[in-house]
Amino acid sequence: MSAPPSSPPPAYTDLHEPAHLRLKAVLLALWAAFSFGACFFARDLQFLVAGWPFHYWMAAQGAVLVFIAIVAVYAGVANRMERRRAEAARNA
Repeated sequence: MSAPPSSPPPAYTDLHEPAHLRLKAVLLALWAAFSFGACFFARDLQFLVAGWPFHYWMAAQGAVLVFIAIVAVYAGVANRMERRRAEAARNA
């Protein structure tokens, strides 16, 4: 039986770098603000957007669209971070 590897694979350690953790924290806070903010401030959000009440739109569609946008932003920023790290490793 072989000995376990001495360090985790590079992809695993990349996800726990401070830059990735900050990105995750910011996006999680944004998600929480949109998800819970629409519920807490529903009475204050009573204005029309394209003929629909904004609080209804936010609950029915907006929170889902914001979540999808957050996932897309995370994927794009994480890919850029990984490309920069790979380029720095190649140049070093």
